[in-house]
Amino acid sequence: MEGTADSPPSLPRASAAEQLSVVATMLVPTLARGPVLRRPFWEAAATALDTDGRAGRVLRRMRAAHGPGPVRVNVLGRRGVLLLTPDQVRRVLMGSPEPFTPASREKEGALAHFQPHALLVTRGDARPARRRFNEEALGTGKRAHALAASFLAAVREEVEVLDHALGADRELTWPRFAPSCWNAVRRIVFGDSAREDRYTTDLLRRLRADANWLYLRPRRDRTRAEFEERVNEYLDRAEPGSLAAEIARTAAPAGTDPAGQVPHWLFAFDAAVITAFRALALIAAHPEEAALVRAELAGHDVSDPGGVAGLDRLRAAVMETVRLWPTTLAILRDSTAETVWDGATAPAGTAFVVFSAFFHRDPDHLPHADRFAPEAWLEGNTAGDWSVVPFSGGPARCAGEDLVLFTTTALLAALLERREFRLVAPGRMGPDRPLPHMLDHFALRLAGSAV
Repeated sequence: MEGTADSPPSLPRASAAEQLSVVATMLVPTLARGPVLRRPFWEAAATALDTDGRAGRVLRRMRAAHGPGPVRVNVLGRRGVLLLTPDQVRRVLMGSPEPFTPASREKEGALAHFQPHALLVTRGDARPARRRFNEEALGTGKRAHALAASFLAAVREEVEVLDHALGADRELTWPRFAPSCWNAVRRIVFGDSAREDRYTTDLLRRLRADANWLYLRPRRDRTRAEFEERVNEYLDRAEPGSLAAEIARTAAPAGTDPAGQVPHWLFAFDAAVITAFRALALIAAHPEEAALVRAELAGHDVSDPGGVAGLDRLRAAVMETVRLWPTTLAILRDSTAETVWDGATAPAGTAFVVFSAFFHRDPDHLPHADRFAPEAWLEGNTAGDWSVVPFSGGPARCAGEDLVLFTTTALLAALLERREFRLVAPGRMGPDRPLPHMLDHFALRLAGSAV
């Protein structure tokens, strides 16, 4: 710790070599891959270089050199603190939104492109009302949303169309999987009439591509205005059985901006689709787990919301997938006041960083760090474990977690009851070896035969 007789000590500081390693393995790959919208070329390049695995090794070396930390870094004039233990993660996430706000400078810069009024970047008095609105509309804390029957029907119908398109011998790839999922997402959010409205979600993709550049790219106000106009048309229609209808019936105090929350819901579904495809690959690569999942499916009516909500093992497989390959590359919190860590201080405005891939694969805390272990979720081993935060944690935990888990579980159940899948690429995954630290969903290929 550094300090003088006239000033309190400050946190340990990373050396120049350590900071360079942080930039090379964490910052540059995260920005290149796309923190808001993944870039296929850079996702493949980062996977080939195993940047997440390298970052984990860098952070473990820093923990060995400096003790449990946390450790200060300074990148391009931005003060940051790297968290290195689960207790530090707990303190920061439980301390949201004050004194650790989710509305970090980087998120504000990115999300200003397409969702400036989203809960995630809301500070001050408007935040509690927006949080309540999101929780009520999304059914936070409920395994099956009030409109789960409609959502389930949309998912199952789209899987049926996909299954028919695959036929007997076509492989399931990302270009085939993702569009079918987005048909279901548009129906869930806006209603059945939005099924083929790719233009609206393509507008959002353009804005998200700009958001990858944070503050560095000018905002496309006309594109955003067109996107918002189309969203508002769907919300005015409030088609029965959709989240748009749920918005219409949910109390929204002045300043809540219900329409302003929808872009983030769509954004979050992108991560859900990625996770579902990876989970399908994992199950296909683990025959014993696949057999257990099929046995569970046989004991439930997966055409009924209650049956889907009871698929504990399949739900655990989804949770385990997002542990192994988190879709949120880093959880950021900015301090709104000076904070004290074992007598050392970090000034207000410091960025606190939870690098998800480091914590989720930390062998010092997780004996199953590099293997597929859904049983850890079934047995409650992850309860209270702040090294595993796939949906963040604390008061700012993802409000849509339960809805995402229901829809991804329903999607996987509908696929697995129709087909038995075999992982074609990549060929290095299985129960007999450590799982790779990165999995490029764009490159996944599965072969499926009728059950």
